[in-house]
Amino acid sequence: MIQVERAHLKIIAATHPGMHGKMNEDRYVVTAYRSNTGAQIPSVLALLADGIGGHHGGEVAAQLAVDNINKYIANSPIDQPLQVLKQAFTHTNQLILNYSKDNQSLVGMGTTCVCAWVIGDQLFAAYLGDSRLYLQRGAELLRLTTDHTWVQEALVKGLLLPEQAKGHPNAHIIRRFLGSMNSADPDMRLRLDDHETDFQAEENQGLCLLPGDRLLLCSDGLTDLVSDEEILEALNNQPFQSSSNWLIDLANQRGGHDNITVIVLEVPQPAHITRPIRNNPVVRPTRPQKDFSSSASRWMVILLILAIILLALLLFYQFTR
Repeated sequence: MIQVERAHLKIIAATHPGMHGKMNEDRYVVTAYRSNTGAQIPSVLALLADGIGGHHGGEVAAQLAVDNINKYIANSPIDQPLQVLKQAFTHTNQLILNYSKDNQSLVGMGTTCVCAWVIGDQLFAAYLGDSRLYLQRGAELLRLTTDHTWVQEALVKGLLLPEQAKGHPNAHIIRRFLGSMNSADPDMRLRLDDHETDFQAEENQGLCLLPGDRLLLCSDGLTDLVSDEEILEALNNQPFQSSSNWLIDLANQRGGHDNITVIVLEVPQPAHITRPIRNNPVVRPTRPQKDFSSSASRWMVILLILAIILLALLLFYQFTR
């Protein structure tokens, strides 16, 4: 792919170390590319990493994550985005592990990472940790990602109630991250509905974005202090160019105890974009409806066959009396 100066999406991003003088361990990058073969398809890659590990380890791991995932994707073909994302995360996880082994002061470092790759008008994403990706469509805000935390696992297993989760002492225990000695396969689920299976959530990859849609990537420094409802209110009521800073200011007013990073991407109106990857992308965040007409036709055939069988039995009975 070829890096280009002008993206086909509107982009705004901001980061802040928080209000307590903590070293900023958040890192992000947003890069516009265009494929150098065929239809010259435009794409935008947004990456956000929130380092963990203390000392300088967190910031080093986060910087390695955004640099190397970005580089890996830039040097990869555009026609297999899910495979490329998985390979980029696996490659970067091993690189962070190797780096920490060679630097004793960095042993145990790691980072969360959330990646949104918009190719034409389709969204592909991967993530590890508790940095999030949201989709705003009109009056609705969908949290597409699932936090990889102790608290989230406890909620899923029924060990905690939702009202017990907020402020829980284990809220920031990360279960999956880059730099882990365990499997670092990225999560590819994009939740459009709370009742979806994991398979259905993964099938949402390639989601077709509509003009006016916004994607928001953020670190937990925002979501610890600002609710989803407040994020939606800001996106709906604040000017696009100031929305990320407005959200960061709100978190800082409430204590700003952690680094805060916000990236917002918007599909412009109108969007003159091609659809290069899937023949039938999901066009809106709802489950597809059943085809009742074809279902009714099948039942009519079945009923007709049963009627013929019944008539044949009646005739046979009459002739054998």
